[in-house]
Amino acid sequence: MRHRVAGKKLNRSTAHRRALLRNLVTELLQYEAVRTTTAKAKELRRWGDRMITLGKRGTLHARRQAAAVVRRGPVVRKLFDELGPRYASRPGGYTRMVKLGTRTGDAAEIAIVELVGRGNDEKPKRGAAKRRRARKQEGAHEHAKA
Repeated sequence: MRHRVAGKKLNRSTAHRRALLRNLVTELLQYEAVRTTTAKAKELRRWGDRMITLGKRGTLHARRQAAAVVRRGPVVRKLFDELGPRYASRPGGYTRMVKLGTRTGDAAEIAIVELVGRGNDEKPKRGAAKRRRARKQEGAHEHAKA
């Protein structure tokens, strides 16, 4: 039975798994998006959300807890100075996973984990879908004429 056992082992030893996830969460917080396998991405979401929750708290204790996981000092500063205030009013769900398909070399499922609201979440302007359809139909008519 695996009662109350959280997280996946990812076929790695504890030290290797912890180092991998620390590196991934550091990259996620630094660049606000990471491309990795789906299994790692699912685990990374948990770690990333926890770090942002620490950033929202903003206490010295939370900063020390985050510094114990995040590899770089500037990333810890970014977490507390930029990311924590950005998500202050959000009750959770700071990360999003978008599946990309399979990797060419080994057919592994690939996904992007990104922070929600990182600047590319704007809704399309009104009428954009209508304009897109019109352009598509124009292109189809021109193609049929040729």
